[in-house]
Amino acid sequence: MSSLSGKAAIAGIGATEFSKESGRSELRLAAEACLAAIEDAGLTPADVDGLVTYTADANSEIAVQRELGIPALRFFSRVDYGGGAACGTVAHAAMAVATGQAKAVLCYRAFNERSGHRFGQAAPSARADATGLEFSWHLPFGFATPAAWVAMQARRYMHDYGATSEDFGRVAVAMRRHAATNPAAWFHGRPITLDEHQASRWIVDPLHLLDCCQESDGGVAVLVTSLDRARDLPHRPAVITAAAQGTGPDQMMMFGYYTGDLSALPAMGTVGDALWAQSGLTPDDVQTAILYDHFTPFVLVQLEELGFCGRGQAKDYIKDGGIELGGRLPVNPNGGQLGEAYIHGMNGIAEAVRQVRGAAVNQVPDVRNVLVTAGTGVPTSGLVLSAPD
Repeated sequence: MSSLSGKAAIAGIGATEFSKESGRSELRLAAEACLAAIEDAGLTPADVDGLVTYTADANSEIAVQRELGIPALRFFSRVDYGGGAACGTVAHAAMAVATGQAKAVLCYRAFNERSGHRFGQAAPSARADATGLEFSWHLPFGFATPAAWVAMQARRYMHDYGATSEDFGRVAVAMRRHAATNPAAWFHGRPITLDEHQASRWIVDPLHLLDCCQESDGGVAVLVTSLDRARDLPHRPAVITAAAQGTGPDQMMMFGYYTGDLSALPAMGTVGDALWAQSGLTPDDVQTAILYDHFTPFVLVQLEELGFCGRGQAKDYIKDGGIELGGRLPVNPNGGQLGEAYIHGMNGIAEAVRQVRGAAVNQVPDVRNVLVTAGTGVPTSGLVLSAPD
């Protein structure tokens, strides 16, 4: 195991409601989620000395510090690459705690992604950096949305392994079934059938509307501290058993079309290898997984990259409720981003903590280890959270 394993834990979680129009600023959403996480941990703002967020987050650390009344920060950092940052924020916080840089670190993400800037829509790019150069190869030809980028890889995956749109639809059906029994989910009480998935309108062939995650307003925060300290706080700690970030060869943003295998997500393979090495665990040791489900095809590929099944076998792995509650590997018991909310993966980390605590609405029995992943198709990150000994 790595020297980081078991040194830190998530002791508090907090969130706003999830909506399509929050009616308040992104800074207020961040402050509400952070304050809720502090209170959940049984601490006060004066106990917090670190903040970590995404480079994509509009809420500066010092602004959040002021809103919460934190006296001073000793550690702050940001993680790049959109949703790929999710688990990376916890990795940074855990390293800060383990090395004594900070004692209690909040990781947060808050945005009005539905009522404000919508990530799923095409927009001109004026970036003058290396990422802008990457986009310049595609934007002039209208290849300008995440759905289009994923659709290209999904079509190749279908060609290579015989997967079908119905296979992707089974992921959407499972996520909406879980969300239907989660009162916090936007799609609470609204499951779908495979026929409804197939009848939903096309976005970019082979992706239907119901293959694409929703757009949400909201905020989520988690509080990381040492495991020793977390044991004395109100809730069962979620031990950070492993935390990793990773890229693949010739990595680009969402459109890694130069790696030689369009049916793979090598960055997630890098992360998975690191998580198993750090933790000393295997896929068989995981009772539930929180997989980043911004688009259904990438859920299948993640199962393969992480070692739950072989290449091209995910379509069979998920059949007959394989990723539903009661299946071989329940995935996203909260409904994920397809069913609960799209908060760039942070709500998935909060769900993993609830599963470890035994306090989730759709609780998986006897949870000891939960695997969590961040955004796929981009440089990404992952976690293994565990119950304490």
